[in-house]
Amino acid sequence: MVNDSGQLYTMEGIAAGLVMLLTAYLILSTTSIYTQGDTHIPDMQLEQLGSDVLAMMDTPDREGGKNQLVEFINENNGGGFKDKFLEYCNAKTSGDLDTLHMSASVTYRKEDRIEEHQLVGPDETWTGRESAVRVTRWVQLDQQFSPRQPYGQRAQAVLVEVLLWRA
Repeated sequence: MVNDSGQLYTMEGIAAGLVMLLTAYLILSTTSIYTQGDTHIPDMQLEQLGSDVLAMMDTPDREGGKNQLVEFINENNGGGFKDKFLEYCNAKTSGDLDTLHMSASVTYRKEDRIEEHQLVGPDETWTGRESAVRVTRWVQLDQQFSPRQPYGQRAQAVLVEVLLWRA
């Protein structure tokens, strides 16, 4: 004799199977996996570090003191700028130094043109495939009386751009 009492057990089994599959899906999808969305965090930290270093170099150490960033730009001292910038970037309380590298340029206005001057060129570790971040800061230069000044002799604001990367 055939009746419909087994049909209830079949429906209950299908519902239980769906609940188990849904539970397994929820558990597996909530595990933390390193995704592409998380890769920007170290770049943001590196960009903030570079921005802080430029701000620190652009601040006089005392009232009426000299501004390191303005001095390096006025004297066109790329080597000194690179050494001091990386010294500040790599400053740590303990452990090994970081492996940061950089290049820097200054964008300025000369008469009616916008020009760029390479202050620090990229070193031999630069291949173009590194994940570099760009850090910028506007710097106010006073009127210059030196004929060797690459940015002109009038007072102006120049843009300092630093590319910073780990190698």
